[in-house]
Amino acid sequence: MAIEVFNRHEKKYLISDAMYRKITPILEEFMHVDEHSRNGDLYTICNIYYDSPNNDLIRKSIEKPVYKEKVRLRSYGVVKENDLVYLEIKKKFKGFVNKRRTKIKLKDAYQYIRTKEKPALKSYMNGQVLNEIDYIVQRYSLEPALFLSYDRMALFGKDDRSFRVTFDTNIRTRRYDIGLDIGNYGEVLLDPKLWIMEAKAEQAVPIWFAKMLSEHKIYPTSYSKYGNEYKQMILEASKLENITNDKCIYA
Repeated sequence: MAIEVFNRHEKKYLISDAMYRKITPILEEFMHVDEHSRNGDLYTICNIYYDSPNNDLIRKSIEKPVYKEKVRLRSYGVVKENDLVYLEIKKKFKGFVNKRRTKIKLKDAYQYIRTKEKPALKSYMNGQVLNEIDYIVQRYSLEPALFLSYDRMALFGKDDRSFRVTFDTNIRTRRYDIGLDIGNYGEVLLDPKLWIMEAKAEQAVPIWFAKMLSEHKIYPTSYSKYGNEYKQMILEASKLENITNDKCIYA
């Protein structure tokens, strides 16, 4: 049975490329580099975010409620239809994150969301997680809303493997060709010279990490990749509407 469960506090920080290069040697004194990030390599994470036809999940999320949830399909790099990917539900309550996911074949995930018929349970799937996701799929009539990918560098603590720090950059999004098997391309969401650093800890972050943040004046920020893409989309739509209205007035 394949299941991964994460219960942790997560804090995000927006940092420059210069700061990234300054603090990574410090982190490597106390942390191991993830095997996918060895030799300075970055690995790519691709996601499909699901939402209702009215974008109820993301609209609620950006209002910063006490409780919010997201459903997404995740792969590491571009995959094929018979490859296993992760169907995930991410819940956040008062800053505490619970993420649960189960493996599923890409083609089965596509069919599931398209037909709303829960797939038959396979040995590599977890029925409990699938039931939780199915409740939201049916409640909101979820459909593919956004493709979002980024490049990541990750580390985990030498003394506490549950403590992780990730750096994401080169965020790409598209609301067309929404698929994990189509390709890794899209509009750039964030300046490529910036990094989203995220600290993930089951309890408090280590003292050395808090000290590093203080010494380098790195402060938490609220940054949701999906949320910022949605707000940017709404802003662009508003600008287009204003231009159209102006043309009608002067026509």
